[in-house]
Amino acid sequence: MSFSPVPLYVFRDITDISPGLMKQIGVKFLMLDLDNTIAAYSESSPADNIAKWAAEMKSCGIKLFVVSNSIRKGRVEAFAEALEIDYIKGARKPSPDGLQQVMDAEDFNKNESALVGDQVYTDVLAANRAGVVSIVVRPRQFTNPFLALRYALEAPFRAFAQNR
Repeated sequence: MSFSPVPLYVFRDITDISPGLMKQIGVKFLMLDLDNTIAAYSESSPADNIAKWAAEMKSCGIKLFVVSNSIRKGRVEAFAEALEIDYIKGARKPSPDGLQQVMDAEDFNKNESALVGDQVYTDVLAANRAGVVSIVVRPRQFTNPFLALRYALEAPFRAFAQNR
């Protein structure tokens, strides 16, 4: 269990993550943050490119699962249903407990699992603490100055990713 805020991989967008890379690094189970990773806060359904990406991942044998801190009624369910994947709400990232709960329920171990998110201080820390591959993407939308500032503060950690 590592308390490191440095992600293993950094990508501009979730759709830049390929099934080939996942297979190459041994990932069979890809946990996904929802807000600002799969969709901007203002979006009510997955964009076409996200749906296409999810379908491609699944067709290549990568199991997808939404792991969200959100407790908003309906939002997580709607996105997971539209993408035809399972989900958990209230994951309490950066705690690794939600990730471990999902891996146990889905019968995957940490060596074949990864988490994709947009935040270093929640998603990357949760992944690293759980011992899974940590992947961070650029937030889909900067809705306020606080998000832009947070992203700027995360930049040094993103710069040390393995694929930089």
